[in-house]
Amino acid sequence: MYIRQTTTRSKKDGSTYQSYRLVESFRIGNKVKQQTLLNLGAEFSIPREYWGELTNRIEAILHHQPNLLPLDETIEAEAQRMATADYCTVDIDSIESSELRSVGLEHMAYAALQSLQLDFQLTALGLNRAEVATAIGTIVGRMVAPGSELSTHRWLQRESGLGEIIDYDFNQCSLSRLYRVSDQLLRHRDALETHLFMRECTLFDLNCTITLYDLTNTFFEGSGKYNDQAVRGRSKEKRCDCPLVTLGLVLDSSGFPRSSRVFAGNASEPATLETMVTSLAGAKASALIVMDAGIATEANLQWLQERNYRYLVVSRKPKWNGTRNYRKLCVYKARMKSGFTANRVTMKKKWNCIVAPAAVRPGKSR
Repeated sequence: MYIRQTTTRSKKDGSTYQSYRLVESFRIGNKVKQQTLLNLGAEFSIPREYWGELTNRIEAILHHQPNLLPLDETIEAEAQRMATADYCTVDIDSIESSELRSVGLEHMAYAALQSLQLDFQLTALGLNRAEVATAIGTIVGRMVAPGSELSTHRWLQRESGLGEIIDYDFNQCSLSRLYRVSDQLLRHRDALETHLFMRECTLFDLNCTITLYDLTNTFFEGSGKYNDQAVRGRSKEKRCDCPLVTLGLVLDSSGFPRSSRVFAGNASEPATLETMVTSLAGAKASALIVMDAGIATEANLQWLQERNYRYLVVSRKPKWNGTRNYRKLCVYKARMKSGFTANRVTMKKKWNCIVAPAAVRPGKSR
């Protein structure tokens, strides 16, 4: 064991300085190699004539050998410091990591929630700080890593760095709190949907002139016996063997949700229209309501006409019985090389209908 002095030149200004290392020699086969045990830095102040005494004393301490001859107090103190300090060996060619957390998508999602002032709205609805943080964790979790409350709870505690962003320790959040906060969000659904859509109108200068409405359903693999709305019905995923729930969603023309509802799995789709339209806060009677043929029954169209709503639907009639003396309305060639001609037909002197020739979409156009 010995001390090596090395002269290093600075790449910045070309100046040189001395650095010192504690080095050990060892043999591998017929070759002698050196290994740096400790980098002593550039401030090593022990004079050169004492280096041999220092290294010998370090080796004696490491091998638990007593010192027979007294040493200078400075040399003894330095030897004790070097030999007994708790040093770690670092392999600079490798890397280890632990408790990795993701923050990128979480940061984007949280920034969007702040733009919508969702945290302030949750506080206004009576949620305390822990409940607001849990609600944000639940919502961001569904955006970044969709899953159940159990999956979201595990994601928040083990994988996500959202807690660092919002200054909340999700390790102190129990799974039952996630379930309770989800129930609170459901109870305040109408207020939250209204607030979010009003903020979106402000941020994006939306003009609520078109309303899109549609339904779908989803199934449960289990019995669903604890859900009163989970019943057998006609599944759009061909899973009529499972209990279903029907999901209704109202969007504006830009794709922003305005209102949502959950109906029983066997709910009649046409019967849901009145509930959804009347639930829209501040809905204009002049708005154009767009829906598919499954909802556009005669009764629903009559209900919309009585309330002066405009609507755009696909007719449920298999054939046209109106006049064939229609006039050309427009020629549409946006994404088709050949284009197609749309025509206007007056039905019962009340309705204006748009007709496209069946050659464009055989069996679909009416």
